[in-house]
Amino acid sequence: MQKKQRKFADDGWAIWIEGEDTSTVYINDWINPKGESFVDLAVRIRGIKTSRVLNIYVPFKISEPEIEDVSLFFKDVNVLQAIFSSACIIDFKKNEYTSEIAYNGKTIDIVHISAVGFKITEVSKGTHISVNIENIQSFIDNDEAYFVIRMPHKTLNEIFIKRANVKNFFSRFKDLITTPVVSEKYVYSIRINESRLLPEEITRIGSFHRQKLKKAVVTLSISEKYELDDSNCFRVHRLEEMLYKEYLPTNYKSDNNIIYYWHQNQDYNLQGKFNFFYSIFKNEISKKSMLLYLILIVTLDVLGNALFALIEALFRFISRG
Repeated sequence: MQKKQRKFADDGWAIWIEGEDTSTVYINDWINPKGESFVDLAVRIRGIKTSRVLNIYVPFKISEPEIEDVSLFFKDVNVLQAIFSSACIIDFKKNEYTSEIAYNGKTIDIVHISAVGFKITEVSKGTHISVNIENIQSFIDNDEAYFVIRMPHKTLNEIFIKRANVKNFFSRFKDLITTPVVSEKYVYSIRINESRLLPEEITRIGSFHRQKLKKAVVTLSISEKYELDDSNCFRVHRLEEMLYKEYLPTNYKSDNNIIYYWHQNQDYNLQGKFNFFYSIFKNEISKKSMLLYLILIVTLDVLGNALFALIEALFRFISRG
């Protein structure tokens, strides 16, 4: 079996809130192995009335224009139903900075980061994003609030890049003949608030060490052509394309996609560190091998017919003599 791609990426994210320590982080990957992948990052803050600043460390370089405020899509009831897995009522843009949703007997604020604004700082190989919550406290009515952003997931874009085959012509030809099955395997680890994966500029911040996430949830959506080890998932289902239609990233191919869910609670990790690991793999017959086989079959057929005609002509010549 030909190993076409095999790559591992290990990323460290960080989320902490100054003045609060019971937040939940949601990381949702829209995986597109043949193009650009995206990640939605949401933070649910409990006790937001006593919170001052939301801090997010992203393990790759990102610029302000690349960050999208997807909370603006929540005006669509179908999107709300898909995201919150529940029937929701929304008071959209109830003020300049927030909307309010009601579901499962509770009400929660949705903060529109595009209206609030945020600060971006380049840190080592990543980016520190901070949102000043103190400036909008008078506009927040509930004790819980969501912040939701989307950006290109540059780590995944990097590991899915096709690698050039540096073998010589005869070696590549031999591979196409002898190993027509192409194997792709990609392994990705998401570690949240684990200091040894974070730059010193983050780990020396006092409020980062005081923060303890209560829960972390990772979801990913990927074509059913790819397989995952879903033994540790708590939920797997097909992407409801009609519900997500207006919410999907630009040019994201959602045909026959499967959504996988993982979650971890602070009950099992008192330090507020979380580690998620998944592998993506796909086996398929190489199109180049099939084309080569077709060419060989046609060539052998032509040569066989020519050889048969030659032998037949030779026998006729001998029989006449």
